[in-house]
Amino acid sequence: MFRPLAVPAAILATSLVSDIACADPGDAAGGTSAAAPLTEIQVTATRLNEARAAIETQIGGSVYTIDASSLAALPGGDNTLLNQVVLQAPDVAQDSFGQFHVRGEHNGLQYRINGIVLPEGINVFGQSLDPRFISSMDLITGALPAEYGLRTAGIIDITTKSGLLQPGGAVSIYGGSHSTFQPSIGYGGSAGSFSYFVSGDMLKSDLGIESPDGSSNPIHDHTTQYHGFGYLEDILNEDNRLTFIWGSSSGQFQIPNQYGLQPALGLVVNGQTEFPSQDLDENQRELTHFGIVSLQHSAGAFDVQSSLIGRYSSLTFVPDVIGDILYNGIAQDAYKQDIAYAWQTDASYKLGDAHTLRSGLYVQTDHSTSETTSQVLPVDAAGMQTSDVPVSIVDNIYQTAWTWSAYLQDEWKINPAVTVNYGLRYDWFTAFVKGSQLSPRINAVWQAGPNTTAHAGYARYMSPPPFELVGEETITKFANTTGAPAITLADPPQAERANYYDVGALQKFPHNLSMGLEGYLKISNQLIDEGQFGAPIILTPFNYHQGRQYGVEYTVNYTGDSVTAYFNLAWQHAQGKQIDSAQFNFSPEELAYIADHYIHLDHEQQVTSSGGVFYTHNDTRVGANYLVGSGLRSSLILPDGSEIPNGDHLPYYTQVNLAGSHVFRLGGAGTLTARVDIINIFDKVYEIRNGTGVGVGAPQFGPRRGIFFGLSKSL
Repeated sequence: MFRPLAVPAAILATSLVSDIACADPGDAAGGTSAAAPLTEIQVTATRLNEARAAIETQIGGSVYTIDASSLAALPGGDNTLLNQVVLQAPDVAQDSFGQFHVRGEHNGLQYRINGIVLPEGINVFGQSLDPRFISSMDLITGALPAEYGLRTAGIIDITTKSGLLQPGGAVSIYGGSHSTFQPSIGYGGSAGSFSYFVSGDMLKSDLGIESPDGSSNPIHDHTTQYHGFGYLEDILNEDNRLTFIWGSSSGQFQIPNQYGLQPALGLVVNGQTEFPSQDLDENQRELTHFGIVSLQHSAGAFDVQSSLIGRYSSLTFVPDVIGDILYNGIAQDAYKQDIAYAWQTDASYKLGDAHTLRSGLYVQTDHSTSETTSQVLPVDAAGMQTSDVPVSIVDNIYQTAWTWSAYLQDEWKINPAVTVNYGLRYDWFTAFVKGSQLSPRINAVWQAGPNTTAHAGYARYMSPPPFELVGEETITKFANTTGAPAITLADPPQAERANYYDVGALQKFPHNLSMGLEGYLKISNQLIDEGQFGAPIILTPFNYHQGRQYGVEYTVNYTGDSVTAYFNLAWQHAQGKQIDSAQFNFSPEELAYIADHYIHLDHEQQVTSSGGVFYTHNDTRVGANYLVGSGLRSSLILPDGSEIPNGDHLPYYTQVNLAGSHVFRLGGAGTLTARVDIINIFDKVYEIRNGTGVGVGAPQFGPRRGIFFGLSKSL
């Protein structure tokens, strides 16, 4: 049975933990065609999983769910990166460098594993988390209940596979176009009350980031990546469980080059004035490691989970010194590191049939290192170069941050048809700046009929600036050099504060058809955005003094015996006015225009659609999915030569992908699964970015046609 890919507007408080008996034969986890009777320890594990899921509530939020079987059906299956999976959810727009945007937010995503918050890092989790360990994944958006805070654009909550409930595994090899080669392994098992699941892969590809010119094989774009994950579980007794989770990701990236360009700044470096763009040699390395120790207790009406969390992340950028100075006026060797430790406790207590109380505490400390050595050329007061010998400017910053959060809420079932969840959340932080806020939340769900559900919610949000990305360069050090900015104002980013409203409905029809409609409005002060303002692929946060975002989402889902299909269509509007921080990254003209005008946010894609259809017959599965977008923003050039920042958008684009797989049964030797995937089957050439707009550093194109093959042997 193929589980539905999407569960739109799933606003009732239901557990979304996958049932292992529904897993497809021959899945990547090495499932079997028949479920064995559950042992006593498996029954205990299942009950503890349900209790852990019930500690959180999703009442009032919009939930989009995908399980391991549905993930395996997508083009690429679990060989793809997590960000490519999330792009199939409603109102999610793709961007360069593996980024994606939910409901017109630049970042604002919080990642959780089994309900446990992963502290933010310098690198994007969508590229460092391996989908092979996912049993199910929820993307939760909307007016969120009080347990969700700090990052509120979307919650990506992953439930891990378990060696106790999903024993076995697979070894796989996958590859094809762009010299892609990706071997991997995943395996889980158990002994008594102890169980485990581990996975790992290596990826090599000549399409590591994106093509900067639309070519199928961009110059200097190789990547080598390693991902590893482990989950250990010991059920101490029927009421208590101890778990340990760890993950690791290492990625080496070449920065891709365009062909046939020459420097245009008129600079001279060590007597050299020319430098073919195809010869540039910039490289970036990204590391992420995290670990979690968690204790869960569940007895009667009381459930609690307490966790200790650690994360290390770093980014190292090595420039092409002569080439970068000639093209940009500066070559910056950059190293960023963030080490975070956190403690999280969440609990729920059922007060009879009408009320369920939930509360929690979260504490996190971060230690950030930012070390840069910049090579620049000296200039005089008129900006004329006075020497062709570069000079070095060292600018190192070390900072510590603290975050404290607490919440209390009540799920009140007023009658069988109406449930209200209301609560308060308090957040306090200190870093480059300080801030705190008491945030009320309320959501109501109305079961209007057997097949009709409606909801409405309000949430007050506070989002601190991403501490690990804040860059406080000492601007005065760059005076009288080619690295000096036109603007010397560098106010630190502030916390964003917003009022969020959400309303929606879900209608179920006969024959397993459902439709959902959702609308949202967000009004914010100090809206947080991010941009790439230099050669290193490091995003820098800044604030718009005022922000407004609103949109509508429409979803359709069908689940039949052999056919499943989904369709998502979203429209959004996202604007900001007056830049209040990190002003030195902008031109005087941009600052002046944005001070008096609302502009579209650079990551706004007004129309986004995704969809797919999949057919399963015995051991064969085929399907297709697509992405359609109206294009991210770009600058609008007026007839007089002036420009409106983000005043235009890139052309509409469509990307269609195909997938097919077949399971060969080898008797006592298990199964062998063969798959073929075609990405962008019509080879549509489209731009994600064209190098213009606020905080946009370079052009990037979507992937050209790619054909990939895979073999997976069960273990």
